[in-house]
Amino acid sequence: MRKPARAGLGNTVRRGQMLGMDQMLVFDRAAVRLHRDRAAATVGDVADILRDAAERLLDRLDDTTRVFTRALDVGGRGVVAPILRARGIETVSCDLSPAMVALNGGPAVAADEEFLPFAPASFDLIVASLSLHWVNDLPGALIQLRQALKPDGLFLASLPALGTLAELRTALTEAETELTGGISPRVSPFPELRDCAHLLQRAGFVLPVADQEDIRLLYADPFALVRDLRAAGEANAVRLRDRRIPPRALVPLALSAMPEEEDRFLATLRMAVMTGWGPAGDR
Repeated sequence: MRKPARAGLGNTVRRGQMLGMDQMLVFDRAAVRLHRDRAAATVGDVADILRDAAERLLDRLDDTTRVFTRALDVGGRGVVAPILRARGIETVSCDLSPAMVALNGGPAVAADEEFLPFAPASFDLIVASLSLHWVNDLPGALIQLRQALKPDGLFLASLPALGTLAELRTALTEAETELTGGISPRVSPFPELRDCAHLLQRAGFVLPVADQEDIRLLYADPFALVRDLRAAGEANAVRLRDRRIPPRALVPLALSAMPEEEDRFLATLRMAVMTGWGPAGDR
């Protein structure tokens, strides 16, 4: 059983405008949707972790005197929308997966984060809690989200940052090297914290801020980490992933090498928490 521990663009972005060549397509979006479709039946198993992350993000709302009335929840996996509604904020949810978005209750739409269907100035608050890290065109998605904000609207997002699952990445790399003499991408690449504020500024947000929070997860059984990742829809969707069945000994060997703390196996979720405002004259 795991134990969470606290620590501490025009109106349309076309694929070619921001992505350019195919080598910029890091993620297999069809796989992302499939993983989230499947996870709709299991995501409740990790609701406590997702809720902890969402509450840390939404704590930023208490730092402003603004009153928000209409919010967009992007990829909240049935966790974010109820929290926003409990604050009295009318909330619309969207997700790449129709099965996942149906968990949110209330108004919801299946939508690709890279091609959002919302009209300009539709919301005064947009929240994306751990939901944008499988997007290929993140700058383009952020531009579209900024355009969906009303003037002076608030954007809150969290992304897994560099250092997330570093323990698992290291253990898998060492185990695969030992078994096969080579490695393949098995953990998603994550942005550095210093890049996140720049991404917000590039997308046109005002007063962009990015800071970091760590959620340390302690597991009695390291295989539970793998189960939790699948339950959350976080299976590997890197386009260049090795699609062959991995060596049978790979995962047991890697997990046995995970670092321990308090007689449990440690995995770190390092969140880049991003805050930005819609320009007052952004129409």
